[in-house]
Amino acid sequence: MYSNKEIIETIRMIEEEHLDVRTITMGISLLDCMDTDINKSCEKVYNKIYSKAKDLVKTGNYISKKYGIPIINKRVSVTPISMLVGVSGGNPILYAKTLDKVANDIGIDFIGGYSALVQKGFAPGDKELINSIPLALASTNRVCSSVNIGSTRAGINLDAVKLMGEKIVEAATLTKDNNCIGASKLVVFCNAVDDNPFMAGAFHGVGEADVVINIGVSGPGVVRAAISKTSKDAPISEIADIIKKTAFKVTRMGQLVGIEASKLLNVPFGIVDLSLAPTPAVGDSVAHILEEMGLEQVGGCGTTACLAILNDAVKKGGVMASSRVGGLSGAFIPVSEDKGMIDAVENGSLSIEKLEAMTAVCSVGLDMIVLPGDTTSKIISGLILDEACIGMINSKTTAVRVIPAIGKKDDEMLNFGGLLGYAPISKISKLKPNVLINRGGQIPAPLNSLKN
Repeated sequence: MYSNKEIIETIRMIEEEHLDVRTITMGISLLDCMDTDINKSCEKVYNKIYSKAKDLVKTGNYISKKYGIPIINKRVSVTPISMLVGVSGGNPILYAKTLDKVANDIGIDFIGGYSALVQKGFAPGDKELINSIPLALASTNRVCSSVNIGSTRAGINLDAVKLMGEKIVEAATLTKDNNCIGASKLVVFCNAVDDNPFMAGAFHGVGEADVVINIGVSGPGVVRAAISKTSKDAPISEIADIIKKTAFKVTRMGQLVGIEASKLLNVPFGIVDLSLAPTPAVGDSVAHILEEMGLEQVGGCGTTACLAILNDAVKKGGVMASSRVGGLSGAFIPVSEDKGMIDAVENGSLSIEKLEAMTAVCSVGLDMIVLPGDTTSKIISGLILDEACIGMINSKTTAVRVIPAIGKKDDEMLNFGGLLGYAPISKISKLKPNVLINRGGQIPAPLNSLKN
C-alpha cells in the first residue's frame, strides 16, 4: 500500500517534475505467422497484432486516467521481420506496409521489429530486409527498424557494419525533404536485448513469451529536483543515495502500471525498463542532472564520471523496486531529445568524441546525433564500429542512431518534432576509415566472451 505522503509526493513529481511512464509496449511473437506465401504471412501478421493489441491504447488511457499517471506512448514490438522474410521470400516492404497499417488501425504511436540479427553472419532474409530498410522507413509513418551487428559472444560482423553505414545515408536521403527523419527511426546495435520497450530499437526476442507487456519509465526531472534540494557541499555518496531512492520511487510507479495493464489485457507482465529517458522539454534533461551533480556544463571534464555514478545509482534503486527490471535500464543520452545536450552541442562543449566516451558508462550509445550532410557512409560505418567495440569489450549494449543532414548547411538545425526533438549539426572527423571498413569479415569475439 502507498502512504498519503507517497501519493502526494508522486502527484508533485507528475505535475512539476515531468514524471511519466514513457511507454507501455506490447511484445508480440510472429513466429506462428511464417508462411511460404508472403501475402498469407502478411495477413497472419496483421490479424495477430490486431487481435492481441487492439485494446492497448484504450487500456493505457484507462490506467492513466485511473491513477493520474501520464502514459506518453503506446507501442508494439514484434519478432525480427527478417526471420519471416527468410521463409516467405518476396519483397520485405510488404511486411513494413502491413506493420504500418495495423499500427495505424489500433492507434499506437510506433511499432518496432523491422529488424535483423546479423552479429555472426547473414541468414536467409537478413540482407533482403536490411536493403529494404531505407524505403520501408520512407514509405511508412510508425515503423521503426534496428539491426544488431555484433555481440560479446559473437564478435562483430564487419560486412554488416559497412552495409548499415550505407543504409543510414540512404534512409536520410530518401527523407531529406522531411528533416531526414527516416534515419531517426533506425538503430544499429551491439548486444541488443530482447525486451527493450523503447523505440526505435525495440523488437520482440525469439526467447520471449508469445505476448508480454513491457513498461518504460522515465523521470530525469524528478532526479534533478531531488539533487537540487541538497547542499553543494554534500558528499558524492549522498548524491548517489538520493538518486537510488528516487529511482526506486519511479520504478514502483512503472511496476504498478505494468501489473495493472497485464491484468486488464490478460497478457503476462514482462519487465520494467527504468531508463531515464529525456525529452526536449525544459526540466526533463539527463544533462541537467549531471550539471546539478556539479558540472559547469555537460561535456566538460568530469562528465563521464557523473554519468557513471548516475547510471549505477539508477540501476541499484530500480532493482530494489521490482523483480522484473530489464530492457536497457539506466540513463539515455540522446542529443536531440535532451535540452541540456542540445545546448551543450550548440555551445561547443559537447563533441561526438566526448559522447563516445560517455557511452562506455551509460545505457546505450550515440543517439539522435545530427551529422553533416556530406558525411560518407564509410565514416558512419567507422563510427558504428567504434561504438560496437565499446559494447563488445565491455559486455554492454551500445547503439548508433545518427542522422546525416542531407542538403543542409552545417550551421542549420534539424527539427523532428515531438519526443524526437531537434538538434544542431555536430562536427565529425573527415579522416577516412575506408580501407578498414572494406576489409569485411568477422571481428573475433574478445577473450571475456569465454565464460562457460
